[in-house]
Amino acid sequence: MPFSSRVFRPVRWSVAPAAGLLLMSCSAPAQRVAPAPPATIRPDSTVLVAAGPHYQRGAVHRFFWGTHYRALWTLPVTAPVFNLRTAVPGGLTPIREGGSFQTRNLRLVDRNGVQYVLRSVDKDATKALPESLQNGPIGRLMKDQTSVIHPYGAYIVPPLARAAGIYYTNPRLVYVADDPALGEYRESFGNALYLFEERPEGDQRTVGSFGFSAQVVSSRHAFTNLVASSRYQVDARQYLRSRLFDMWLGDWSRREDQWRWASFPAADGGTVYRAIPRDRDHAFFKFDDGLLTHIIGWVKPNYQSFHEKIRLSDVEGLNSAARPMDKSLLPYLTRQDFQQIADSLRSSLSDAVIARALAVWPREVQQLAAAEFSRKLRSRREQLPAVAARFYELLARDVELPGTDEAERFVLEALGPRQVRVQVYRLTPQGATLLQQRVFHSPETRSLKLFGLGGNDAFELRGDPDPRFKIGVYDGAGQDLLEAAPAPARPRSRLTVYDNADGNTLRVGKTEVEKYQPRAEEFDGAGWLLRHRLY
Repeated sequence: MPFSSRVFRPVRWSVAPAAGLLLMSCSAPAQRVAPAPPATIRPDSTVLVAAGPHYQRGAVHRFFWGTHYRALWTLPVTAPVFNLRTAVPGGLTPIREGGSFQTRNLRLVDRNGVQYVLRSVDKDATKALPESLQNGPIGRLMKDQTSVIHPYGAYIVPPLARAAGIYYTNPRLVYVADDPALGEYRESFGNALYLFEERPEGDQRTVGSFGFSAQVVSSRHAFTNLVASSRYQVDARQYLRSRLFDMWLGDWSRREDQWRWASFPAADGGTVYRAIPRDRDHAFFKFDDGLLTHIIGWVKPNYQSFHEKIRLSDVEGLNSAARPMDKSLLPYLTRQDFQQIADSLRSSLSDAVIARALAVWPREVQQLAAAEFSRKLRSRREQLPAVAARFYELLARDVELPGTDEAERFVLEALGPRQVRVQVYRLTPQGATLLQQRVFHSPETRSLKLFGLGGNDAFELRGDPDPRFKIGVYDGAGQDLLEAAPAPARPRSRLTVYDNADGNTLRVGKTEVEKYQPRAEEFDGAGWLLRHRLY
């Protein structure tokens, strides 16, 4: 069988005297030889090729910088050769190069306008560095650490996600040869391994793994609508199920751009969004098996490695990238909701499901890694209820409840010792409609913040909340009404109304009122989106 036409120059070792650290340096950057003639690799055949033979390192380097998944990167695997003319009926046409600072993507379109993407298996994070550093020792070391990523991890996620009842993309491992059909992208994309998958965007009514949604949108689109109107809502239970699945996989890189949102009509005429996780590059991350990478992990708590056991002390770090989303989308779910979903997810991920998923790997990968992954996935599955409980506790500690740019009424009511209830209503000329409510308990919740954002909102304070809660009411933009009914003569509560002095009406008795200049993320809908890194 033919092999990938790449060559790599020999490596030498040196010690950086200033840092005292062992670094790898190459005699010259790796070069690609001239591509083989198209006839040597027939479309619709297979090749035996390694995803990253350049990650092979000696024992000394591995001691300091980790073994990671080097054995899998350097392992030749059997992969089908990708044929743009036959991959889908009518063929595919390349239209655009893209990707993040690590992954190179090539967007493709079929004859019906449906879009697909080729995502490089190998990564290169050096593009995040200044150009002067990219080809030096720092750049080479940064490139070397791509070996922390499992090159075939995303490949087994679809059968697991299907059993878990969450949405997913369907990546297929393919080898792109020096294919003339690549056109202007032939030189930069030929002769390498890729994951080929549908692009989750637009009309997906024919794709079951996206819920047959008529409109799949980006996080920026979805969050803009969520802030604009309460007629847009997220299915919080479905999102939580996806997040617990992330933790099971050890996928810590779940920032906003790693999601798409399937749209569905709601019973009240609005829209419900359901989460579509994408880009599983950091699932099964393995970082802490080198002396120096282990030390780095102490200061980068989000770099959580995929071990047999999920330490509860690591749950916060594991979820730090998604924390702004989690706080915005999950505040009304209770401890019972978290436990129910964790128990359901654990039941759905049977030993048989795990075995079928691992059987999707190329035969060579199965022989090397299936036993280890079967053991780890089964062990982590049993920890899901405990992980969910810890995740709930972290989110329940300090709660933020945003409104929208339309008019809402927030009712904050003292229910007795250690309890306070928050209800949020949509205000229309036809009346008020209850949107969300939850009873919060001390000591699991220590602070509550209510954000009006835009619109002419009303804040109604009933009774005197337990002083164990620190409560802040942020009026936001608009002509808002804040009133305590009845206003306590001697309030005990730690409740502060933050008034930005834009014409609000305050009837709050002796409740503390603080004039303030709001930060961007506390002021209006557009500002709120800043915390989600979408603007």
